[in-house]
Amino acid sequence: MRRRRILSFDAWVCLALAFLVGLGVGKIAEKLAAQHYAQQVEAHKPVDGQIGGKAGADVFRAQNVDDLLSHDTFTVVSPGIQYRNRGAGYYDGKYFQALTLPSGELVAAWINGESVQSMGEDLFSGDNILPLGRVVTEDLTSNQTFLDQIQFSEPLTRTDFYVDMVGDTAVLAEDQAVETPKTLAQVLTVFLLFPVFHIIGSKIGIWRPYFVLRKKDPADEMEGGM
Repeated sequence: MRRRRILSFDAWVCLALAFLVGLGVGKIAEKLAAQHYAQQVEAHKPVDGQIGGKAGADVFRAQNVDDLLSHDTFTVVSPGIQYRNRGAGYYDGKYFQALTLPSGELVAAWINGESVQSMGEDLFSGDNILPLGRVVTEDLTSNQTFLDQIQFSEPLTRTDFYVDMVGDTAVLAEDQAVETPKTLAQVLTVFLLFPVFHIIGSKIGIWRPYFVLRKKDPADEMEGGM
């Protein structure tokens, strides 16, 4: 039985050439994306006293949901990294964690880990002062998949808001910010250069073109005019 080739020899050559060029373009895109990411990180550095920044001693320590709703800004003192172990999920591109308040109530919180302050030897021992936060009204029940993830251990006390402890400090994860442009540049390069290389090869006679425009026969034009 004759085995059928998926791609012809000329196609493999053009694909290989385009792929090699794509690797170089991808490296350039990766370098540029890394520089841009560093600029974004610098521009969005947490600022103490602003949402997502470190909470000072003068910031109100919320104890329960009523405290959250009755204060414009606040912080929460969490035992160790308990907030990382109760459930988590992505909602609208944000990574929320189930935060247990001192009262025992559970709310969804978007937390900037860079601004968490440890009151013990490290984050795993003693209490941690979470970043400066605020309440954002949001119907979390609109995303059932998210609720299933963040409520895997126990249900949230409230699902009509979340605690924002990130604010303007949010940036894409480094792998997303750098790898995505790199991959996209490589794919586009291969997609664009494959036909270009094939046209060049056909022009210089290395292989036959995919499409040949047939010139009209003068005799056919004469017949058509009669």
